[in-house]
This record gives sequence, C-alpha cells and structure tokens, in this order.
Amino acid sequence: MRRFKGYLLGFPLLRLFTFAAPYKWRMLGLGLVTVLATAASLAEPLIIGRAIDGGLVPGDLSVVYLMVGLYVFVNVATWVLSYVQTLGMGWVGQHMILDLRNALFGHLQSLSLQYYSEQKAGWIISRLTNDIENFNTLLNDGVQNLVKNGLTLIGVFVAIFFVDWRLALATTTILPVMVLITAVFRVQSWKAYRAAREAVAEVISHLQENVSGMRVVQAFTRERTSGAGFDERNLNYRRANARASLQSALYFPGVELLGSIGLAVVLLYGGYRVVAGELTVGALVAFIGLLNMFFQPIQQLSQLYSDLQSTLASLEKVFAVLDTEPDRADRPTERELETLRGDVEFDHVAFAYGEDRIMEDVSFHIRPGETLAIVGETGAGKSTIVKLLSRFYDPTEGRILVDGEDLSEVRGSSLRRHMGVVLQDTFLFTGTIEENIRYGRPGATHEDIVRAASTVGADDFIRRFPEGYETQVRERGGRLSVGERQLIAFARALLADPELLVLDEATSSVDLATEARIEKALDGLLEGRTSVVIAHRLSTVRRADRILVLGRGHVIEEGTHDELLARPSAYRRLYESQFAA
Repeated sequence: MRRFKGYLLGFPLLRLFTFAAPYKWRMLGLGLVTVLATAASLAEPLIIGRAIDGGLVPGDLSVVYLMVGLYVFVNVATWVLSYVQTLGMGWVGQHMILDLRNALFGHLQSLSLQYYSEQKAGWIISRLTNDIENFNTLLNDGVQNLVKNGLTLIGVFVAIFFVDWRLALATTTILPVMVLITAVFRVQSWKAYRAAREAVAEVISHLQENVSGMRVVQAFTRERTSGAGFDERNLNYRRANARASLQSALYFPGVELLGSIGLAVVLLYGGYRVVAGELTVGALVAFIGLLNMFFQPIQQLSQLYSDLQSTLASLEKVFAVLDTEPDRADRPTERELETLRGDVEFDHVAFAYGEDRIMEDVSFHIRPGETLAIVGETGAGKSTIVKLLSRFYDPTEGRILVDGEDLSEVRGSSLRRHMGVVLQDTFLFTGTIEENIRYGRPGATHEDIVRAASTVGADDFIRRFPEGYETQVRERGGRLSVGERQLIAFARALLADPELLVLDEATSSVDLATEARIEKALDGLLEGRTSVVIAHRLSTVRRADRILVLGRGHVIEEGTHDELLARPSAYRRLYESQFAA
C-alpha cells in the first residue's frame, strides 16, 4: 500500500482523479460521447475530399448534394455531442472539487496542534482557496480537451496514412523537433509554475498575518514596513509569473511555426504529386484539412500543458497536506472513553518539543470532584500540562491516567467530549452571543443558555445590548471587551456541563472588577466537577483544594493555600511578591 501511495504521489493527476471514482459511470459515458464527437469531426475533411473527387471533378451534382447533406448532419451531431460533453464534464468537475475541498478541510481538522504551530495560517488557507480553485479550469475544460485532442491526434495520425502514406511520412519529419522543444518547455515551465504557487502562498500568508495583527501594526506605526514586506512578496510573485509567461511566449509561437513548416512541406510535395497525376485534388484537400486538425490539437495540448503546470504545482501542495499524518490521538484504533469520573494521575511524566525539554518527572494525583490549582513562573510548564491532559500531545516519558485508563490508548476526541476548557485568549466565532454560548452543546435550548449565562454573571451585560442574546459579536468577538468575552467563555463551558474542567490563565487578561465577577462565577462553575486551574494571579487559586507549584518543568511543592503560606515556600514568595503593595 505504501509503495502504491508513493507511486501515485509521483503522478498527482492520477491521485486527483481518484476523486472521480463515485462518478465513474458518468465519466465512461462522457468518454463514449467524446469518441463519437472526435470521430464526427475527423469525418469532415474526408467528406469534403469525397465531394471534390466524386462530385465536382466528374461533374456529378448528386454526389455533391449527398456530401453536403452528410457534412451538415455531421456538424450538427458534433455540436450536440460537444454540448453534452461540456455540460457533463462541468458537473463532474464541480463535484470533484467539492469532494476534494471537503476532504482537505476534514483532514485539516484531524491534524495535531503541532502542525498548526509549524505552519502559517495563510499558507493553509491558500491550499483550501487558491490551489483548489486552480483545478477548476482543468476539471471543467482541461480534461475534455485533453481526451478530445488526444483522440484527435491519434485519429488524424491514422487518417493521414490512410489518405496518402508518402505525404504522411514527409509531414512527420518535423515531429522530432517538436518533441525536443516540448520536453525543454515541460521542465522549465514546471519550475516556473511551482515558484509561482509558492510565491502566491507567501503573499496570502503575509496578508492574513497583517490583517489579523492590524492593531499591533498601527499601534507601532509599522504600516510602511508592513507595506514594504507585502511589496517584496508581491514583486516575487510577479517575477515568478513573468518567468512562466516567458516560457509560453517562446514555446507556443514555436509550435505554430513548426505547423506552418509542415503545411508548406505538404503543399510543395503534395502539389508536385497532384501535377504529376499521382494524387487527386480531393485527397490533397482532405490531407490539408486533416493536417490542420493535427497541429491545432498540438497547440491546444501545449496550452493545456502550460495550464497543467500551474495545476500540478497546486496539486503537489494540496496532497502534501493530505499526506500529513493525522493526530495519532484520534486514530480509529484508539479506545473510546464513554464515561468520565474525573480521577486524574500524572505518573512520572516528561515532555519535550523536539530537543527542548519542557517537563521532567512530574507526578500528581487529582481525585474526582477536586480542584487542583497549578501555579509557577512563566515557562514553568503550566500550559503544557493542559495540552497533555487534553491529549493534544503525548508525553515523551511516563503515563497520564484518567479513571485508570492510560491516555495514550484513548481516542483524544472522546476524551475532550467530557472536558471543558476556558483559555486566556478567548476565541469567539462570527455569529450571535447565543450561538457562541451554544457552541459547547449544540442541542441546548434558549432557556439553558440564559441559565448558564446567569450563573456565571454574563446575563446582565448581554441584556444591555439592544439585540440581547442575538447580538452579533463579529470576528473573534471584536465588539466585546476582554472581560465580557471571558464571561461568555465561562457560560459556554458551564453549558457543556463537562466532567473535567480546565481553566488556563482564564483571568489573567481582565481588570480587577471583572476578575471579581469571574471569581463569583467560578463558584458555580467548579462545584461538583474535577477542575484544573492554571493561574498566574494567585488570588484566583485560593479556593482550590490543593495547589501545585511548578518550577522549570518540575513539581517544587504542593499543599493548600494556608499550608503553603504557613511555611517558607516558593508559593509564599510568589504570593508575597504579587501582594507586596
């Protein structure tokens, strides 16, 4: 299977057309239509040649009338078949793009957080938008042109030998030259289009990053620097496209020139044979008509090949994402966690990002319904514990047990269904306040949402908006203050009613008045469930059953708030430094 997958990777077009499998019968039908349309178009010059030799030269108008009628019928049939072919291929192409975009988005959701930390958001967005959109022309027009022109080339090649094999041999003398320049063009255009796709991804990535961070850009008056960076990337994109255009400007006129040379050879040699009585005028006319049909597909296939280079560059990047291994924590072979009591144990856990050792020999136990607060200086490893507990990462050493189950054998998504997480940087989606609170439990009623918001103290400020719970929060909740966003996040977590709750620096970005409201909301949120509270502000951890103090990836000490303050301790030093005023 791995060998087959690698083989397909070398031929990304074959991989693309694996998405046509659900539509194979339509494709077969369209293939038959294409064969009939090609055969009809090939018959046209042969009919004209027959009209000349069998009708005009001997003066038999009945043959002329018959050939004209047949010619009209063939053209009408060609038009009908081409209509069916274009409409059908467009339908298949659009459905393939729909399936591919859905597959890519679904795969992106299965990738680990580490993938997103290593890739720029703009680069990923470019795969879903520009690169997939780049397949439109190929699937709507390119495939039928490829099949039709390919069949035309084969058919014409056979037909010209049928009309006159000597003229056919004379014409093929230019083919080696055409093959040579096509091979050179193939290599050079591939490099140019690949560079163009990489350049446009850089443009989109820079644009997305600066739009998202526009407040920072303007706060530090870096507009000119940001603009200069965009100009540089935009210029690189223009240069890459210019190189691709140069390849086309050299190649396509060259193909036309070779076609003209071939036609000149036929006129010269064919005319000589007609004068010598070795060839009829109708045969020469039919041969020239077929020859025009021979070079026209070559030019169209060359143009298609040019477009194909851009498409292949996009395919390579799209399949690079699809070939990225999904998060191993969500493999179907992992066990589902059906229920959760909330018994959590870290057993000699160590963790490293590559060579960077973050955590070493961390052990602690949380009983069901207990609230554990984790404190420590910046970089001590507090947020890493949350990522490990949520199974966004697996420990490099040791075990994490939940209700006695080793998390390395539990499917991550089934674990997170029983968890609620409130982060320091609350993310709200575009939509209403009610939709954002309901995000944690899609089946919740309006009354459930109001009850959760009231419990955490968010109902008052929500009702002050003219639209109340139907207020649009805009992208990332830009219409709300930091404290209001946090209260909505608490309501979202409470509505989900998780067995295991994690608060990761949930109050570090709010003012003291809002913190007091959140402190009150915590009473209802923490009651009756296992909770892990990560905090920098020590005022928020005093209600915890136990406090764990981390330092440089190790557990320094643990105990209750009063126990740790009663003796010289790292917690006491942290507490006194914060409340010295």
